[in-house]
Amino acid sequence: MAMNPSKGRGADALVRRLAGSGVRRIFTLSGNHIMPIFDAALDARIDLVHVRHEGAAVHMADAWARLTGEVGIAMVTGGPGHANALGALYTAAMAESPVLLLSGHAPLAQLGRGAFQEMRQAEAAVPLTKAAWTAQRAETLSADIAQALATARGGRAGPVHVSLPQDVLEAAAPETDSGPRDAGTETQGAPFSAATLAPFIERLRGAARPLILCGPSCMTREGRDAMRALEEAIGVPVIGMESPRGIADPSLGAFGEALARADCVLLLGKRLDFTLKFGTAPAFAPACEFLQVDPEPGEIERTRRAVGARLRVHATGRARDAIEALSQEGPVQRSGWRDEVRDAVRYRPPSWNEARSSQPDRLHPVQALRPLQQLLDAHPDSVLVSDGGEFGQWAQACLEAPHRVINGVAGSIGAALPFAVAAKLAQPDAAVLAFMGDGTFGFHCAELDTAVRYGAPFLCVVGNDARWNAEYQIQLRDYGAQRLVGCELLPARYDRVAEGFGGTGALVTRAQDLVPAARAALQSARPAVLNVMIEGLAAPNVRR
Repeated sequence: MAMNPSKGRGADALVRRLAGSGVRRIFTLSGNHIMPIFDAALDARIDLVHVRHEGAAVHMADAWARLTGEVGIAMVTGGPGHANALGALYTAAMAESPVLLLSGHAPLAQLGRGAFQEMRQAEAAVPLTKAAWTAQRAETLSADIAQALATARGGRAGPVHVSLPQDVLEAAAPETDSGPRDAGTETQGAPFSAATLAPFIERLRGAARPLILCGPSCMTREGRDAMRALEEAIGVPVIGMESPRGIADPSLGAFGEALARADCVLLLGKRLDFTLKFGTAPAFAPACEFLQVDPEPGEIERTRRAVGARLRVHATGRARDAIEALSQEGPVQRSGWRDEVRDAVRYRPPSWNEARSSQPDRLHPVQALRPLQQLLDAHPDSVLVSDGGEFGQWAQACLEAPHRVINGVAGSIGAALPFAVAAKLAQPDAAVLAFMGDGTFGFHCAELDTAVRYGAPFLCVVGNDARWNAEYQIQLRDYGAQRLVGCELLPARYDRVAEGFGGTGALVTRAQDLVPAARAALQSARPAVLNVMIEGLAAPNVRR
């Protein structure tokens, strides 16, 4: 007869705190150290989504956070499991996504003695997180989790890590939570009073061509709605940025041309980093003034080092709070500048309307993507998922949806398939379409198994050019056609991979077959892969 599990362990205190904080789902991969939490989660009625790779668990938690506004929870075992999860934290950090990574850990009592999978886990996570530490006592484990959740949400949101020694999880703990639920809430900065806002409004009103740039935290559906409302309220163009391509982001069309003409730029939670060419000409006019609101004083100081006295006004605070406050200020200006910027963002080369592949049995990326907009438009809560690489950039240039989850400023690849699984779980009634290259597909294709097991159907569109095309294009441009090496892939049948995992798939080599195959895939109610053979073109660089 199986033993009745204790209800007074550290593991039980941990899951009670998670459940009491509204956590409904944990993305996880099992392992020795975290079995007490698996057991405790049964009584807390927290769903465990059991994935195929630890990195995928973090990517799923990341997408969940972006789509729900909750802290996404990933849980892995210690040692190599923790190590496998770390790389995905960088994508979440650069996306400003509130994620909590819980990792099992060797028992404290065995440290320094050669314990199983002993590793300095928290130290390894520090560069990738807002905070990382190892829990020390079962009776304070609930407070550790409260602190971690609050830290992940506070200020500039981002990932937090807590390592969980097995003996801490198994030790006795109080059966009632201790400590305030909001423990660890970070200071958000001074309220945006009229006096705080006045110098910002004055500079924006006095400029001829002002712009407001918002960072990744504003690129959720709710954030983009707030940005549109701010633009409508004050008449100044408001642009959200979350792409590693920065001002050359294909989804922003010819925005770079408008940015170069701006004379005053307000950074709302947007870092003045490589994506903005560090504020230098010719990306910015040499005399362009900068204003900044950021939750981190260090970011404001970094901007000052980059542009010196051109940083005219700044304040510490969250971008979303500043957006809400500025939206109450009323019109700043109603010139034709706003229309000019919007026209630039919407611009796509007319030649795309006639785009055709120069190769037989291949599609131009525009042919493989634009027709699928109708499927996104058919669902009011549809989700567009796009990875990095050249095909991902074409997808971002050609498609839009109410919800968008991309690889983000990190510039990593491989996350799109786990993103899509989590997106379907977060938006079960929505159409989820994920776009990725063939290189990306190979990272986490086993998560199709996860999608089948958890009844999370989505459409995965693989642009198959049989190579690592981004690197191929770099080699071709910088070294020449005789110096191409290490970028070749097989023209594999990725649609059959989906079938092997219990999904469905189709090979597409003709433009006229694309939409019928996509519709059939969505109607199958199974995870589906369209293996679309494409011409391997460089990502679009949109100019008028």
